Amino acid sequence: MLIDSHCHLDRIDLSPYDNDFSKFMLTVDQAEIEHMLCISIDLENYTNMRAMVDTYDDITVTVGVHPNEREGLEPTVDTLLELADDPKVIGIGETGLDYFRSEGDVDWQRDRFRTHIRAAIETNKPIIVHARDAKEDTLKILKEENAQQVGGILHCFTEDWDMAEQAIDLGFYISFSGIVTFKNAPSVQEVATKISSDQFLIETDSPYLAPVPYRGKTNYPTYVGKVAEKIAELRDQSLQEVAQLSRNNFYRLFSQQVAFRA
Repeated sequence: MLIDSHCHLDRIDLSPYDNDFSKFMLTVDQAEIEHMLCISIDLENYTNMRAMVDTYDDITVTVGVHPNEREGLEPTVDTLLELADDPKVIGIGETGLDYFRSEGDVDWQRDRFRTHIRAAIETNKPIIVHARDAKEDTLKILKEENAQQVGGILHCFTEDWDMAEQAIDLGFYISFSGIVTFKNAPSVQEVATKISSDQFLIETDSPYLAPVPYRGKTNYPTYVGKVAEKIAELRDQSLQEVAQLSRNNFYRLFSQQVAFRA
C-alpha cells in the first residue's frame, strides 16, 4: 500500500471523472493508495478543501499559506492555531521560502515562514516545508525558530545531499516527488540513493510535476507508484520495500495525529 504524503486534491482536474470526486476516489482505491495528505496553499480556499475531503478517513489535511501566495489573507499564529484545532489537520503548511519565483524584498516570506513554525510548535504538529533556491535561509530559520521541536517534511526535495543531511539532523524527513524520475535531476537522485531507509517519504505534489512517463501532463495521486518505482530502482530495492518503508516513515512522523495501520 502506498501513501501520497503531499497532494492538492482541491486543484486536480476532475473532468475525466465527470467532475465527481467520489468517482476519482474509486481510482485511488484501485491504485492501492492507503492514505493521502491534502496540502493547504491559501486560506481563501481552505474551507472548501476541508469540506471536500471531510467524509474520507483516508485523507488528512494541513493548513497554511504557500510562500508564493502574495494576494489574499495573511496567516497569523492565532489563525493557524484556530484552524489546526481539528483532528483532520495533522500538519502546518505548506510554508517555507521560494526565491526562484520571487524578486526584490522577500522579508515577508521569511516572516510568514516563522509564523508557521511558531504555530506548528504550539500545536505540536509537523511542518510541511517548501524550499526552492533558498537553502541557506531555510536551514537558518528552521534552526533559529527551533523547528526541531516538531520536525516535519522538506517536500518535493530539489536540493543537494548537504541540505538533506542538515534537515535530517533537525528531525525532518525528505520527500521525493516526480522530479526524482526526471533525467535532469541527478542531485535529487543522489539524495534518494544515499538517504537512510527511515528518513524518506514519497509524494506526487498533484496536480503538478507528473512523473515520467506522464511528465508535462496533469499529475494525479494515482501516479505516486511511479515515484516509488524510481526510488526502488535507485536504491536497488523492491517496490514493495520502498512502499513499506515510506509508509512506516509517514506514520512515525505523524504518530501523534494518525493511528498506525498494521
